[in-house]
Amino acid sequence: MQNGGQESECGWCKDRWGISWQIVPRILSEALMGDDPAAARRAFDAMMTMRKLDVAKLEAAIRGA
Repeated sequence: MQNGGQESECGWCKDRWGISWQIVPRILSEALMGDDPAAARRAFDAMMTMRKLDVAKLEAAIRGA
């Protein structure tokens, strides 16, 4: 990352001052809080394999593709 920050797993990053942030796409939040526990599990499992979160891959996981 530029400006002294660093990226980490699951969409987490740390800025140049050492503060950690997680960048969470809306589709992931909706899946994790939705009514379908299987879709939530697939979304979570997909997220756990990523550093920078990939919305297209998250959507595919939610659909079960």
